[in-house]
Amino acid sequence: MEMPKYHEIYIPVLKILSNGETLHRKDLEEKVRDTFYSHLPEEVLNRVNPKNGDNTLLNRIHFAKSKLRVAKMVDYPERGYVKITDKGLNILKEGINLTKEYIQNDFDFQKYQKNKKSENNENIKVTDLSSQEMIEVGYADIEENLKIELLEKLKVSNPYYFEKIILKLFQKMGYGDFQETKKSGDGGIDGIINQDALGVERIYTQAKRYTANLVGEKEIRNFIGAMSGDVSKGIFVTTSDFDKAALEKVRDARNHKIILINGDKLVDLMIKYNLGVQIKETFSIKEIDEDFFIED
Repeated sequence: MEMPKYHEIYIPVLKILSNGETLHRKDLEEKVRDTFYSHLPEEVLNRVNPKNGDNTLLNRIHFAKSKLRVAKMVDYPERGYVKITDKGLNILKEGINLTKEYIQNDFDFQKYQKNKKSENNENIKVTDLSSQEMIEVGYADIEENLKIELLEKLKVSNPYYFEKIILKLFQKMGYGDFQETKKSGDGGIDGIINQDALGVERIYTQAKRYTANLVGEKEIRNFIGAMSGDVSKGIFVTTSDFDKAALEKVRDARNHKIILINGDKLVDLMIKYNLGVQIKETFSIKEIDEDFFIED
């Protein structure tokens, strides 16, 4: 169970506000988390940004709320408080699936974007969002575009080089040395990584560079069948996703522990461990040091 993308949180935010109540933004974020995501593992719920210590899930809820405000589906009746609009209520009533693309194509959202770029229009109101919110939303957009571009790069890479990328990723994540199998006749195994530095426990890997096809039950069955008697752990990676039968096969595999990594999770890991990406720019945001002004 993975961290939800910010655009997957649009509907949960609207549903929490659907009774018309005006909520403080922090109360809203916590209610969305507790109502829709309390089932997530503790590691996901407690994940923080290493740079500032902010909770990642609460930040994504905040991003979603900010985007909804630009699209006029929620409003800020007073500083720090959030309320759903008639437009937001109609979205819920009509059962519209609020995807990232839907928001980007929304009339009010596009109008805001155009106004923000028009420097000479005196009637433009660029303060619809606070400076901090604009930075956060901008950062989320940059990260989302990076993920899309990175996944496209992986989908068109050489299949054999893709296998090597996966092994390099696991090494970055702290696993021991890895061993590549032969390019053909590997019996469904693309690589072998050591779970520990001494290689006492090994993990088999399989990497499928698919552009559209889903990984099915057959591929998972072949992967399990290719494991030797002393190896029971495996990681199956794909640039696409896994169909229902594949997921059921993994769940029913009693003697094997198989971890599945789809395209979305793969690019998240690559960005987290700085594989195939690099830092373009770094900004430091400063604030008042209140302790400095305390007189002894």
